Amino acid sequence: MREASRNFSAIFVAFFVLLTAMPAFASDCTLGIFGNANMDDRIDEADVAYLEGVIKGTNDATNLSDANYDGKIDGRDTDQIEKIIKGEEEELHILDGNGEPVTVHKPVERIVVEYLDNAELVAILNSSDKVVGIDYAVAKSEAEFPVLSKRKNVGQMNEPDYEAVLSTDPDLLLTFSPMNIETKAENLPGVDVVFLGLYYPDLADPENSKFADGVRKLGYILDEEDRADEYLTWWLHWIDQIRCRVERVPDEDRPKVLICAYPYAHLDTGTFRTYSLIDTLTQMAILAGGKVMAEDLPEFLGSSYYINVAPEWVIEQDPNFILLHLVAHTYSGMSLDPPNGYDADDPEDIETIEAAREAFTSRQELAGITAVKKGDVYLVSGCFRNDATGGLIGAAYMAKLFFPEIFADLDPQAIHQEYLTRFLRLDYNLSEHGVFIYPPQEVR
Repeated sequence: MREASRNFSAIFVAFFVLLTAMPAFASDCTLGIFGNANMDDRIDEADVAYLEGVIKGTNDATNLSDANYDGKIDGRDTDQIEKIIKGEEEELHILDGNGEPVTVHKPVERIVVEYLDNAELVAILNSSDKVVGIDYAVAKSEAEFPVLSKRKNVGQMNEPDYEAVLSTDPDLLLTFSPMNIETKAENLPGVDVVFLGLYYPDLADPENSKFADGVRKLGYILDEEDRADEYLTWWLHWIDQIRCRVERVPDEDRPKVLICAYPYAHLDTGTFRTYSLIDTLTQMAILAGGKVMAEDLPEFLGSSYYINVAPEWVIEQDPNFILLHLVAHTYSGMSLDPPNGYDADDPEDIETIEAAREAFTSRQELAGITAVKKGDVYLVSGCFRNDATGGLIGAAYMAKLFFPEIFADLDPQAIHQEYLTRFLRLDYNLSEHGVFIYPPQEVR
């Protein structure tokens, strides 16, 4: 492994090197569906032509040439590709978000969704009517999912109630976690269990991320390929808009940022909990031009999302901005205070959020920190980390926060609103409802 302790310039270069090495919308990613014989980002007649060359011996077989996944490459694979193109396939063989082969039986008519990102994506792909079961977090998120939240709540999916899931008679379970997939499949006979990889948006290389591949694959599973492409084009456009401006900011002008989990930052735990490079929160802060404090820690490049640090370390680092990450409803089936995101609406919610911020900023040992002295301590909604499009939207809000002049014409709320209206088709006015960053940016 490379030396963990290194300066921000090296981290920033590592983060953006893949994007800057290619045109912003290059289509050199590989769609993880068997039948994508030429290994591009879609299945079309070019795959038929390529596969015919494989059969004739003029083209080399690729990892995805075996379209019907029977261990042989022959004319039946050509037939399978033609069926996929027409949307007539009875089975679709894919590589899931862990790179494991999974078979999905079609048509998919009944879906159970775990957690917020899967619920969002099904809604984006015009398939909310197919959802028959939801987990605890979606059930509690009524403002964000006014229709889906009313579907049968099968409980928290960290430790599934398999009988509850089976009672909905699902064809497909979209699982949130990359863990325990085989166990879920064993306990859900007749149900296709799929981890799409939405866990990994990889904002350093979004075009080739597991997230983008997962969106495309679900487009094929639900016969909504065009809608998936429409969404990804929009998503990549805004990521590129932020990236291009931030690239011009000199290293010395980038603010030092601490992202830490609430409530760990103010309870008597003796530690703060911050995040490593693989976490979406860290990635969105870097995309927005922040100099993430945790970059010099040995654990920063590790496999754990969390890093526990001492208050003395925070004081020594002296961040310019502190972002406290909130969570409203957890994957393990808990609801936490303070309310935030789409469900935070009434004056009492605002008072609770302000009290949470005050509990942090009033800590005597933190009084000398630059962020505390200047009032640059913000509570940010868990939507930015846990929703399908949260990484982009969170980065937009952060970019405006870090560089108000450079992003003077960027309106994060307008981007957020377009997403809700255009893709979730949600009748929700962000000017009137919700708390996603507090204090609000416009009061600065």
